[in-house]
Amino acid sequence: MRSILIAILMGGTILICSSCATVPTKPLAPGELRLLSMATLERLEIKVKVPFEVSINFEADGEPEIRNACFFWAGDGPHCFNVTDVNYGSPKTIKVKLAVTKPGYYVLDGYVVYNREGKGGPTNIVSFNIRVLQ
Repeated sequence: MRSILIAILMGGTILICSSCATVPTKPLAPGELRLLSMATLERLEIKVKVPFEVSINFEADGEPEIRNACFFWAGDGPHCFNVTDVNYGSPKTIKVKLAVTKPGYYVLDGYVVYNREGKGGPTNIVSFNIRVLQ
């Protein structure tokens, strides 16, 4: 009985670990820009209506022209802001300043609008949690 329980636990552990494995992403299409993550250094000091900087990590085929960055929080948005800096080096980063208008805990979802094949288009969405103080 004990050996059966151990076998079941080991099987469950293997199943859980295999589901955590990362799946390789498909290669970038020509001119594509893909967001990887975003964060802010001011994570603990974000205040209502006070601009704070968000850094977005990305990968890209070439150096696409970035128009702006747009964000949603608490079902509100998109709120689009001008990009303040783009670094095509390593790591590739986009910096943008934004301000949130209400205090609370939010999941901040963001995407970038960029030119691809002569047309503007959005990237994928990345998210992180923020706390906005009064």
